[in-house]
Amino acid sequence: MQRHVADPYVQKARAAGYRSRAAFKLIEIDRGDRLFRPGMSVVDLGAAPGSWAQVAVERVGPAGRVVGIDLLPVEPIRGAAFVQGDFRQESALRDLSRLVPAGGVDLVLSDLAPNLSGVAATDQARSIELAELALEFARRHLKPGGDLLVKAFHGAQFDSFRKAMSLIFRSVAVRKPGASRDSSAEVYLLGRGKH
Repeated sequence: MQRHVADPYVQKARAAGYRSRAAFKLIEIDRGDRLFRPGMSVVDLGAAPGSWAQVAVERVGPAGRVVGIDLLPVEPIRGAAFVQGDFRQESALRDLSRLVPAGGVDLVLSDLAPNLSGVAATDQARSIELAELALEFARRHLKPGGDLLVKAFHGAQFDSFRKAMSLIFRSVAVRKPGASRDSSAEVYLLGRGKH
């Protein structure tokens, strides 16, 4: 708790009105990779507490569309719509799909993470399972040329997941934003230009 309270990104998030320090991970990646454009349609998988949706709404502007899903409720954000449900369940995916523009979306963001057990191999396998579900959602719903930013953890299945992404996107890059804790094995894979 003490580490969390003293965390400079937690303090910056509070000062800037973001719901969590994770906003700065997305801001940093966007600064380098220019993920957003005004008027884009964006889906946020694993949206709670809503800081990535806050950033997305700011970046896409009033002409854009941001929708998200999470197991946990997300307090309303002007310019975004949310589904509360389990992303792994077909019924929740149907509810989310109803909010997605018929022509597809420009960007899928996934900060999905499993509840950590402390067993590295188990946690990594669960993380990859969620990343694979995000990749499948992106394959179905991204417009041609669209992008996917997905959280993953280094481990045994990381390279095979990266290869699976490379079959769907023109390029795949690894990003480790400074706002990620040094102790965390998390990285983000950025797939650009869906075939």
